[in-house]
Amino acid sequence: MSRRPFHKVLIANRGEIALRVMRTARRLGYRVVAVYSDVDADAPHVRLADQAVRIGAPPPAQSYLNIAAIIAAAKATGADAVHPGYGFLAENEDFAQACKDAGLVFVGPSPDAIAAMGNKAGAKTIMQRAGVPCVPGYQGEDGGDEAMLREAKRIGFPVMIKAVAGGGGRGMRLVNEAYAFPDLLRSARSEAAAAFGDGTVILEKAIANPRHIEIQVFGDSHGNAVHLGERDCSVQRRHQKLIEEAPSPAVGPELRARMGAVAVQAVKALGYEGAGTLEFLLDGDGRFYFMEMNTRLQVEHPVTEALTGLDLVEWQLRVAAGEPLPLRQEQISFVGHAIEVRLCSEDAAQDFMPRSGRMALWQMPETVRVEHALESGTEIPPDYDSMIAKLISHGATREEARARLIVGLEQAVALGVVTNQWFLLSCLRHPAFAAGKATTAFIATHRDELRAPLIAAEDMALLAVLLSVSHPLAHPVRRGRSLAATFATPLRFELGGELRECELSRDRDGSYCVTHNGAEQRSEIVTLDADTIRIRRGDVVDVVRFARDGDRLFVQSRGRTLVLRDLTLGAPQSTAAAGGDGKVRAALNGRVVAMLVKAGDQVAAGQPVLTLEAMKMEHVHTAGLAGTVSAIAVAEGDQVTTGQIVIEIKR
Repeated sequence: MSRRPFHKVLIANRGEIALRVMRTARRLGYRVVAVYSDVDADAPHVRLADQAVRIGAPPPAQSYLNIAAIIAAAKATGADAVHPGYGFLAENEDFAQACKDAGLVFVGPSPDAIAAMGNKAGAKTIMQRAGVPCVPGYQGEDGGDEAMLREAKRIGFPVMIKAVAGGGGRGMRLVNEAYAFPDLLRSARSEAAAAFGDGTVILEKAIANPRHIEIQVFGDSHGNAVHLGERDCSVQRRHQKLIEEAPSPAVGPELRARMGAVAVQAVKALGYEGAGTLEFLLDGDGRFYFMEMNTRLQVEHPVTEALTGLDLVEWQLRVAAGEPLPLRQEQISFVGHAIEVRLCSEDAAQDFMPRSGRMALWQMPETVRVEHALESGTEIPPDYDSMIAKLISHGATREEARARLIVGLEQAVALGVVTNQWFLLSCLRHPAFAAGKATTAFIATHRDELRAPLIAAEDMALLAVLLSVSHPLAHPVRRGRSLAATFATPLRFELGGELRECELSRDRDGSYCVTHNGAEQRSEIVTLDADTIRIRRGDVVDVVRFARDGDRLFVQSRGRTLVLRDLTLGAPQSTAAAGGDGKVRAALNGRVVAMLVKAGDQVAAGQPVLTLEAMKMEHVHTAGLAGTVSAIAVAEGDQVTTGQIVIEIKR
């Protein structure tokens, strides 16, 4: 047995990934080293490590990809192993080789295996030679615009453009018609180059309404290989996963055995060491097609851990140390059902636009497993992925796991930055998901049903009361009867982009009366703390969490969050943020990566004019009206802030 002993592990990643790896490494007796960018100087993964090393100045997004700085950090701290986490460096053969050249143990597969399977075009070729069914497509040497369009027409629309490197939906575009192909090809290449340093793309036939199924595999240096079952990752937006579960509702024992055997065969053929994931599309007739192999541990690995009772990071560390796999295939069992959701700082109502800012109030439930690295007051920067937490439930049955996750997600408190919390709850509650029928078309098909419900009269009453009692200059709340009623106070606030107005008064019996559009709603404060109110409406008492940040009020009840701006003491505001006044405003903090017009150009309403990059995704901004571009305030490469006017258009 060839041992590769090590004693101190540097974790080349950030946030919840670093904390997850750190937890297992410490349990096994290893000391841990963290690395950090300037914006993460006081992050939890930095504070909790034995040592931490600064690895980069701005731009922070590139710090964790700085191979030379990470190797230097390992040398400076005496670390003798490097765990890349499960980010982009985990699939970078140059990084694995650099660790090897520096005498460091790389906790992952060999550079050759990463190179072979990390490139989607090369991986498909290898799999085709091994007889594994692959999605029809094109990965030829001629990647020019004309050749790509010609091949797309040969394959037949719809087609998928996919970056050869990386993952996470970056550099991926679905093209339904030939006329849209050139613009989407440019966009995919640009996003891939920004995310992975490689703008090369391939084409694949888009299979209608498939399941996205992945098989977790492990190999060691002794020729052993096993699979740990499948995960269903079909619920996606922007080709990025939102909900993962195991086992898949669409995979039975016979299909699981066939897909697992194919995956293990591939691992053995490669001489693969460590954790990996083979991803497949499964059509409605039970045919499966290989898409790609991720040569790393996946974000969604906790559902496999819940199902098998195994610690996959421990397996990684043991394999890296030269040990054989802890179990043989026949010793691996699967118990119950597990589901994971990705809580992201994004606005589902605005095409999942990522959001950054300060998380004013952050409390996670103890009833389900939660992986996160946040706390109240944490600043969420625009430089990294929008995922801020994962919540994982496990139950004896799928329905039990689903019910537990709904309760856990309702209990989670995330106030200060818009998240997809309610959207996730809507997905989990939807009849199609509950029945195990969700495919990759689930969100697109049911999007209107999954949006947050309309604001009801009782919501307006609650918000009016909270606006009043949470104001910094508000008098302390006195419960019970008073000698006299108060005069009605007019309140103005913005909610969902709309101006709302109502009146609030307090009666002698201590109750509050809110008048909105001629209707009255009455309520009574039972208790009021710094971030919690118990309010009685009729015979029902609700517990509501809230946080105030200047003129913004965040209110959460039963997993639903409302965000409003207090305009009571401010001047009337224009709601022309969508560009209807001719001013195109940045929808989020980000960097200008493409200027699509120039001064003097004639544009049509809805025409793309500028592309921003934020949280590793591109976001196209369009003209709000038809006219002439009269002014451009930014250039490619500039950083912009939310609401900043970037382009002006005159009719």
